[in-house]
Amino acid sequence: MRWQVGRGSGNISDRRGMGGAGLAGGGVGAVVLALIGYFVFGDPNALSGMQGAAAPPAQQGAAGQPADDQGRFVSQILGSTEEVWGQAFAASGSRYTPPQTVLYEQATRTGCGVGQAAMGPFYCPADRGVYIDLSFFRQLDQQLGAPGDFARAYVIAHEVGHHVQTLTGASDMARRMGAQGEESGAVRLELQADCYAGVWAAQSNRTRQWLEPGDVEEGLRAAAAVGDDTLQRRSRGTVVPDSFTHGTSEQRARWFRTGLQTGDPASCDTFRAPRL
Repeated sequence: MRWQVGRGSGNISDRRGMGGAGLAGGGVGAVVLALIGYFVFGDPNALSGMQGAAAPPAQQGAAGQPADDQGRFVSQILGSTEEVWGQAFAASGSRYTPPQTVLYEQATRTGCGVGQAAMGPFYCPADRGVYIDLSFFRQLDQQLGAPGDFARAYVIAHEVGHHVQTLTGASDMARRMGAQGEESGAVRLELQADCYAGVWAAQSNRTRQWLEPGDVEEGLRAAAAVGDDTLQRRSRGTVVPDSFTHGTSEQRARWFRTGLQTGDPASCDTFRAPRL
């Protein structure tokens, strides 16, 4: 993936190196217990209602941009999501407001409570922020078997998809449909975010032409690696559909491919789809 193409995003706060400093009061353990089962691409609603104290000031790299390659990579992907969703919202007569993305290590305060690295990348609807501990990308590569730049880009675009859902009201719809089960609102929300990640990939590539041979396969592997059935089989040796929150590996890869093939957000209506 030729990710250096195009502009980056200025909507990044870099808190790395702070080590979770200032997180007092034992809130970390409580939030972690509340989030068991949401460790991969943390559920966008899992922290709702848990209000945290104000976050410490963000550390910035040069000119407000992260100074290292990993940080610049996130910035480039975010910049392209801003272009894609800005155009999509404008076409529908509305305005897209990008999320603020926070890079952190170990733990950090959010508008939804204390976020921890063990949760994986997540979106907080309370402060409309995306939170990423970049150590997750090593896990994606080494533990989940989904290496590559485009696999990482898919993760970022998926979380931005949750922000789009907050702006469109899809998150509220999902909340009313339940948090667990094969047909639950949580699963529909996650699959739609996967599809939105595909839409981003298709639209951004038309502008930046940054995809290379093998990139799409990297994204599909990443989507499949984090299916509920795959993760449950790996962790407990059995699959329990009634506890699904994100969808199966087949569903996640298929909806990502749907967005990638159509490049159209309208193709991502998992809430009315006859088949998930």
